[in-house]
Amino acid sequence: MVARGDISTTRPLDDDQIQPASLDLRLGARAYRVRASFLPGRRLAVSQRLEEVVLHAFDISEGAVLETGCVYIVPLMESLALPSAIAASTNPKSSTGRLDIFTRVISDHAVLFDKIAAGYHGPLYAEISPSTFPILVRAGSRLSQIRFRIGDPRVRDGDLAALHQAERLVDSEEALLASSVAVSIDLSGRGKERLIGYRAKKHAGLVDVDRRAALDIDDFWEPLYARGSGSLVLDPSEFYILASKEAVHVPPDHAAEMVAFDPLVGEFRVHYAGFFDPGFGHAAAGGAGARAVLEVRSHEIPFIVEDGQIVGRLVYERMSERPARLYGEGEGSNYQGQGLKLSKHFRQPPDHT
Repeated sequence: MVARGDISTTRPLDDDQIQPASLDLRLGARAYRVRASFLPGRRLAVSQRLEEVVLHAFDISEGAVLETGCVYIVPLMESLALPSAIAASTNPKSSTGRLDIFTRVISDHAVLFDKIAAGYHGPLYAEISPSTFPILVRAGSRLSQIRFRIGDPRVRDGDLAALHQAERLVDSEEALLASSVAVSIDLSGRGKERLIGYRAKKHAGLVDVDRRAALDIDDFWEPLYARGSGSLVLDPSEFYILASKEAVHVPPDHAAEMVAFDPLVGEFRVHYAGFFDPGFGHAAAGGAGARAVLEVRSHEIPFIVEDGQIVGRLVYERMSERPARLYGEGEGSNYQGQGLKLSKHFRQPPDHT
């Protein structure tokens, strides 16, 4: 797609920018603080609507701080000239979601966030709103990823059961639904200390999104432990990192996406970053099943979640062909074979699988 001009970039691609089933998107050199989020609508380009809401513009070539509670628009280095048969969707990267950075991608004339229409020709923009930690970004920082689709590649109904029979998608038969895998929340506690997750500390320090293993967990997170009740009250002012009960597996010739289980089951949001690449939890790539890490925030009121409560669904999709490199192969990934794990920016404690 890059070679034939479907994808254009203002700077050559980074060596590791192409993932097994997606492409990382990079921030450009200019950012705009805006007074409100927006969609351009069918009649306008993003640049036209941006003129109405911009408060100030600034350069992020060498790095700049994006403050919590503010909304920013950053043109991306990548733009598209898609063929009529190819559409795309975007999602925050895993590390972005685990930092509670609310990030969406906008295209010209869009009526939906994170959805790029088939045949789209034009630029892409990131909307960024840090919710918990102020972040340091720069030109080339990667907060989002894009996945391209021809038609509807989802695995449905009986085909999913057959795929599970052949590839063992999840370690619990009860989690296998008609056309997806149910993902439930684990509040039972793992390891000797019975850790169930982390709650973000307020008024913590700055996170440089491009630095790995640079921060102490204790400065940013409060550990949460099982107390015997099997439940957790989500405070709407807090952000939580929890994990699924199920260990899931994405076969090498498939990808998956986390979607909401049912918006009527509770007043909370789970899993900002929804893409699972081919080979996630795959034994040959060092996985042998991996629990999904859940980024959880209650909406407007306190809400009680229970151990084993279903909070999401994993929808599987067929790849057009098996990727040359699987998720976690080579240099590996911070999240392959994961248990309960924070983002790559923190020096990790022993894994509580």
